[in-house]
Amino acid sequence: MQVETILAFGGHSEAAIKFYTETLGAELIVMIRWKDSPDPALRAVSSDPDKIMHASFRLGETILMATDGVETLNQPDIRGVTLNLEADDDNEAKRLFAALSNGGKVQMPLAKTFWSSLSGMVADRFGVSWMVNVRSEEGSV
Repeated sequence: MQVETILAFGGHSEAAIKFYTETLGAELIVMIRWKDSPDPALRAVSSDPDKIMHASFRLGETILMATDGVETLNQPDIRGVTLNLEADDDNEAKRLFAALSNGGKVQMPLAKTFWSSLSGMVADRFGVSWMVNVRSEEGSV
């Protein structure tokens, strides 16, 4: 079994992916708009045919998916999930944290902890919660 993460951005998928490619070095794999669906029934689902039906992007070794969702589903805000970014060193952690904080909200400032030389939490401008940690000598946090 494999679990994959789909982030529902409620109409902001394209902006979010652009932000992640520019600030975190994410790589866009695919982006399909509602109007480009090969299924005519799906093309009619969204009131805005230019919104994103499905996208996937690579962030480090992880593939994340994104969607603008379907207006009629009344999707909730992204809550209860935090994505963890493991930086190779303090400088990378500071850069990543600053990028995610720009327009976002710091939940726990980047600081030394017992598990990492630097660790912090931030909700980015799209409401996605991130934890940034410097990879420990023992490996993953």
